[in-house]
Amino acid sequence: MKVILLQDIYKHGVAGEVVDVADGFARNYLIPRKMAVQATKSALKGHKALTERVEARRAQYENKLNEVARQIDGTELIFERRAASTGKLFGSVTNQEIADALLKATSIDINRRRISQQNIRELGTHEVTVRFGTEITPMLSVIIVREGELQDFLRAREAGELEETAEGAEAVEGEVEATAEANVEEQPEAVTEAVGEPETEDEAETNA
Repeated sequence: MKVILLQDIYKHGVAGEVVDVADGFARNYLIPRKMAVQATKSALKGHKALTERVEARRAQYENKLNEVARQIDGTELIFERRAASTGKLFGSVTNQEIADALLKATSIDINRRRISQQNIRELGTHEVTVRFGTEITPMLSVIIVREGELQDFLRAREAGELEETAEGAEAVEGEVEATAEANVEEQPEAVTEAVGEPETEDEAETNA
């Protein structure tokens, strides 16, 4: 059924838009709550004033979407799944499961249809695009590990991060030591320049 939205309806549109919705959703929810009216000819004529504000509201809506897009960009979602030795899953990770995991991780609810990725059927890391916002295209990092190996995966990753941190600290320490050694080597020359070369016996007698 075509309806004219009288309020912003999440995942459907902004006030003043004419949208198609399920008949039951319109009759049992939107229209009784005065959130929309059926888009009859007379209703379409009468909502001109409202449509004049649609573009401004649409801009606000886009700004909200872009803000949400920035919030979810780069979010990491980890799933455990049974898989064959080849890495193929016994089943798949669906768009709805990704949307549910994103809601749990960020408290942001998105329509699964905004997730462009087809169902994922292999172990590994998958970059998943979300069709959301106009300024950036948010990407989700979906990691699928073999069932029963999640804790091992997390420990291995933590150990890797700690190793990288340790290597970074060693590199900094090495640079500090090299700088200190270079400074020590330069000091005798500086002392010699300030004091002068020691006198020979002939120079000492002449000066006396």
